Amino acid sequence: MADTLMHNYAPLPVTFKKGEGAQLWDTEGKTYLDALAGIAVCSLGHAHPAVTKAICEQAGNLVHTSNLYGIGNQQELADKLTSLSNMDNVFFSNSGAEANEAAIKLARLFGHSKNIDQPAIIVMEGSFHGRTMATLTATGNRKVHAGFEPLVQGFIRAPYNDIEAIKNIASNNPNVVAVLVEPIIGEGGINIPADDYLNQIRDICDANDWLMMVDEIQTGICRTGKWFAHQHNGITPDVMTLAKALGNGVPIGACLAKGRAATLFQPGHHGSTYGGNPLVTSAALAVIETCEKDKLAARATALSERIISGFKEKLKDNNAVVDIRAKGLMIGIQLDRPCAELVKAGLDAGILINVTAGDVVRLLPPLIITDEQADKIVELVSELISKFVA
Repeated sequence: MADTLMHNYAPLPVTFKKGEGAQLWDTEGKTYLDALAGIAVCSLGHAHPAVTKAICEQAGNLVHTSNLYGIGNQQELADKLTSLSNMDNVFFSNSGAEANEAAIKLARLFGHSKNIDQPAIIVMEGSFHGRTMATLTATGNRKVHAGFEPLVQGFIRAPYNDIEAIKNIASNNPNVVAVLVEPIIGEGGINIPADDYLNQIRDICDANDWLMMVDEIQTGICRTGKWFAHQHNGITPDVMTLAKALGNGVPIGACLAKGRAATLFQPGHHGSTYGGNPLVTSAALAVIETCEKDKLAARATALSERIISGFKEKLKDNNAVVDIRAKGLMIGIQLDRPCAELVKAGLDAGILINVTAGDVVRLLPPLIITDEQADKIVELVSELISKFVA
């Protein structure tokens, strides 16, 4: 086989040719249970009828015109998202990284509007915000930075779930204009903060006239049991970013803003050739409508309780299990040792899982899995872990 792909990835030895619901079939005909959903992307599973219909109908009508003209689907999707989130307006992009780039630009515009020449954003250790130059700098992982120096200026790091660190920065740096935070750190190991963490960040931002910017790219669109994870805290951010599950595999990102943040972008400040075009917004509308109709936020909570209860029973006597944590269908099982080889073992056993932060089995199953499939995930993953640590 010609080596014509850049070596960005180290793919597992499998190629899928078909998917339906939470199942996938490879080119050899083997069936797999998908407990990863394309890393929290395919929350409605594969080949969902509503999404398929929306894409096919739109592709047969109009795929792209550009943002030089009005786009009906885009306006309808913006209306839905702002209604669900209590935000004011939306900028559509093609990815989560681009949505976060838009948020970073909003923060800098906000700082300059306050006559701050070198505006800075507080970001968290262990976070992940993307791989563009600005978003990889914002990401709290040295491995993502390595080799791409000089990094972008204007970011200050704080330990995640450490309010005192943010207060200390507030006392010592007058250039801070915003905080960018994930409600739950996904790539860093399904790290769930204290119940009042986001509330305290909201209070600090209000007290210091900062923007609170919430990265909901992995947590958004019902995954944690709410439309957006920050809604568990009863707060509203100034800026929120979305992607992943919004398109169920069709590339779309969104940066939502409220209040002063919603008036910062003016013509010429930012743009996207493909962002929010008729095709991707038709798919996203089908996703939103399906989540509403099938009450998938509540379903995520019910499935989470079933799965976590199952894991706690199956793994209660396993001393290698350090912690089992979850918010909705964002699930992490932390072991007392590195366990990256479990990904390949899972593939052999017919289940797709992920290991992140070196020692955390990460599960992000589709929100449409059945009770039986939920039980199968518990059974297969528990067996994998038990065999691995034996």
